Amino acid sequence: LPARRRHPMRSALPWVTAALVVVLDRVTKMLVVDHLTVGSWTPVVPGLALTRVHNTGIAFSLFSDGSWLSRVLLHAVILTAVVLIAWMARRHGHHRLLAGFAFGLILGGAAGNLIDRVLYGWVIDFLHLWLRLGDRTWSWPDFNVADAAITVGAILLILNELLAGRGQPSHAPDPS
Repeated sequence: LPARRRHPMRSALPWVTAALVVVLDRVTKMLVVDHLTVGSWTPVVPGLALTRVHNTGIAFSLFSDGSWLSRVLLHAVILTAVVLIAWMARRHGHHRLLAGFAFGLILGGAAGNLIDRVLYGWVIDFLHLWLRLGDRTWSWPDFNVADAAITVGAILLILNELLAGRGQPSHAPDPS
C-alpha cells in the first residue's frame, strides 16, 4: 500500500491553533494586568466575574504553597508536558481534523501558562464562574483562556477517540 500523504492544512492545524491560543491568552492577560488589581472583582453577568489572581500552583491552585524546589520541579514537569504534547501533535494531529484542533488547544494552553510561569513565577487567572441557587452558591476556581483551551482540547480528544472507535471493527477474539 502506498504511504498516505499528510494534508498540509491538517498538518498545520495544531500549530496554527496553538499559536492563536497563545496570542489570545497573552492579550487577555495583558488587558487584565493593565486594568485590574490583584484581588479585584468585577461582575460581568450573573455567574461570571472578572478578577485577578496570581496562581503559583497548577490547576485549581494545587501545590500553590510549595517550596522553591517544588516550583522548579513543577516547571520541569510542565515543560516536559509541553514538549510531549508537541510531539503528540506532530505525530497524531494530522490524522483527524478534530484531533489536530484538540492538540492545538492543549498545546497552546500549556504554552500560554508556561510563559506566565517563566515570566512571573505564577499564572494570571481572571475568569470566575459561580452558580447561586437559593441560599447556596457554588463557585468554580478562577481560570484563564489557556486553562479553558486545555479543558476544551481534552474534551475534544476524548470525543475524537469515541468517534474514531465507532467505525472501527471490534478487535475481540473470534469465539470459534
